[in-house]
Amino acid sequence: MNSYIINELKKEEAWRLFKIIGDFIDGFEVMPEYQPSVTVFGSARVKEGDIYYEKARELGFKLANKGFTIVTGGGPGIMEAANKGAFEAGGISIGLNIKLPKEQKPNPYLTHTLNFNYFFARKVMLVKYAVAFVLFPGGYGTLDELFETLTLIQTQKLKPFPIFLYGKEYWEGLYNWLRDKVAADGYLEREDLVIFSIIDDIDKIVEYIEKFYIQGHKFLTEEIYGV
Repeated sequence: MNSYIINELKKEEAWRLFKIIGDFIDGFEVMPEYQPSVTVFGSARVKEGDIYYEKARELGFKLANKGFTIVTGGGPGIMEAANKGAFEAGGISIGLNIKLPKEQKPNPYLTHTLNFNYFFARKVMLVKYAVAFVLFPGGYGTLDELFETLTLIQTQKLKPFPIFLYGKEYWEGLYNWLRDKVAADGYLEREDLVIFSIIDDIDKIVEYIEKFYIQGHKFLTEEIYGV
């Protein structure tokens, strides 16, 4: 029988709050020690040899060589690739793993692992300490992280930082739909479309992240977003 945690929450189950608080405490105690960090998202289904796997691995390697910690959800696919690159560079490779009914096995390239009971606590840690996001092609989980973060920036609940989408062939259709339908119909402002960038150049992404970390918001607006 499935256990649907959110639906089963009842007010008399206040003890669950201690597990939630525990998730946050673990993150707040560990993550600040490993700054600056870059969070990488993407499909758990791609395998070694896939072009996106290899590019995520390259990204992790090059960012680690620049002194950035690589943070992922800790699982296989793109997560494994980015962690592997950082690991191979001798850098810090963190996985924020989620406890699931069919347990997700952490990939073997993590120097540090944090285990979370709740997705929302894990999301806070993926966002809060990152100086940039890089998203490779993925499914619902990747899209969820993208749109939630864009919403937080749009509504000024989160300070803007670089969000790069790697894989123009994959992402361009989504961007065109947002521009030609969502924004054209008035559901988004045109400026909401410049808070992320599609870039198919790993070296350029690394360069931009490094410059943003040094120069801050001024570089973000003037060079990356051009506003």
